[in-house]
Amino acid sequence: MGVAGSGKTTLAGILEERLGRPYAEADEFHPAANIAKMSAGTPLDDDDRWPWLEAIRDWLTEQTRAGRPSVVTCSALKRSYRDVLRSAEGRVRFVHLTAPTDLLEERMAHREGHFMPTTLLPSQLSTLEPLGTDEDGVTVVVDVPPQAVADRTLAALQD
Repeated sequence: MGVAGSGKTTLAGILEERLGRPYAEADEFHPAANIAKMSAGTPLDDDDRWPWLEAIRDWLTEQTRAGRPSVVTCSALKRSYRDVLRSAEGRVRFVHLTAPTDLLEERMAHREGHFMPTTLLPSQLSTLEPLGTDEDGVTVVVDVPPQAVADRTLAALQD
């Protein structure tokens, strides 16, 4: 979980490779209307997000029922959004990726082919509710190369 530019997709790909787990990108669950809205620079509202989050939750449940621990990326900026994801069958753990704003902006500015414009980063940062102490998850700072972020993540999840 985390705002745009935090490296969710990069980390998930590394974890998929290292752990041999199925991986899904939350952006793939967005209906076309959500993508069009974000591409136009308009933040999504909760009415846009609920069906999207429920689709991700359902994918997680399908993986659990098939006996496949999995990895999914999702901004999951609010606790209420994470509550939807947590309602999937099986254990759902969160990895909150965080970085200084200037690093996030730099990463977003150099991405190619992504619909999320840098102008929406302030909206995401203002919406972000960090993991609560009672939530099953860890926070990882992403100020190092991706493989080192993966190392940090796996070490944090072992504690």
